[in-house]
Amino acid sequence: MSMSAIVYNELPAFSRKFSALLESGMPVMSVLNSLYKQTSNIKFKAIIKSLVAEVEMGIPLSDAMSNHSDVFDNLYVNLVKAGESSGRLPETMSRLATFLEASAKLRRKIKSAMIYPSFVVVIATVICTGMVTFIVPVFASLFEGTEQKLPGLTQMLMDLSDGLRSNGLEVMIGITIVVLLVRYYKATAAGSFFFDKMALRLPLFGDINRKVAATRFARTFGELTKSGIPILTALEISSGATGNDVTALILVNAKSVVENGAPLSSALIDESAFPNELTEMLQAGEKSGKVDEMMCNIANYLDDEIDATVSGLTSLLSPLIIVVLGVIIGTIIIAMFLPVIKLPGIL
Repeated sequence: MSMSAIVYNELPAFSRKFSALLESGMPVMSVLNSLYKQTSNIKFKAIIKSLVAEVEMGIPLSDAMSNHSDVFDNLYVNLVKAGESSGRLPETMSRLATFLEASAKLRRKIKSAMIYPSFVVVIATVICTGMVTFIVPVFASLFEGTEQKLPGLTQMLMDLSDGLRSNGLEVMIGITIVVLLVRYYKATAAGSFFFDKMALRLPLFGDINRKVAATRFARTFGELTKSGIPILTALEISSGATGNDVTALILVNAKSVVENGAPLSSALIDESAFPNELTEMLQAGEKSGKVDEMMCNIANYLDDEIDATVSGLTSLLSPLIIVVLGVIIGTIIIAMFLPVIKLPGIL
């Protein structure tokens, strides 16, 4: 299991159990030892064992966690540190568990929405490639030797089939090279920014991506400020939690605006990368002096919006993909039988 899988699958339960055991009156060391025994994941078990050893040496829990940044990110460490300072670690761990559970739910929601369309697209590609590669040549052999000119659609399909069979290896190598180049470019700072920018502008999916980034920011910022983290620190940490380089840059730039005494909403109001609901509800929170509470409300509101949008999109995409698949397969079949219909006696 990768570290990201541990964060999504193990950390929410770890935080929830940590909170419950602290609430029961157990000291931190006893809690860690208990969770070490309860954890079945080998990698996460090793991390907890390391925490036990460091806390035994007198290192604060938050500092021990900061040494495992691939599992405990800045948000987690800063909230734990705030909980230690205020003496409200049980409450902090409970809020962290709720936060992580909501984040994992959002991730599952987006992932599940993409499974069916992706599956259908893969199946459609396999079917169409199989028809063009194996079935079309059978029909093409029936038309060999004819002096009559084949319909353009049929000839184009036969040429495509010949090309795939004759240059299949070259096509596969070319596709592989393109995929690798795209992945390499995406791994660069410029490439990551470009693809994240495109993700916010995609038809249908762009709105979902904007709301997802806004939800992550609002929930992170709300939890940090609610725990007493200074607003500038909260803004810096939450900028990296959006999962999108474009929105992260906007929030980093917003930090300088807030430093000069302007409200955060004024730095975000003209940014199309965030939905209008975010800035409107943030303004209301700033006027009432309840920004932390309002940001958590924004996150919950946008979460419901994402759920509704994803459900609607899934309902729309499913029949649309089937129709497109039907059109493609139907076109291939028509192209094969067109000579029989238009050129009597060709067989």
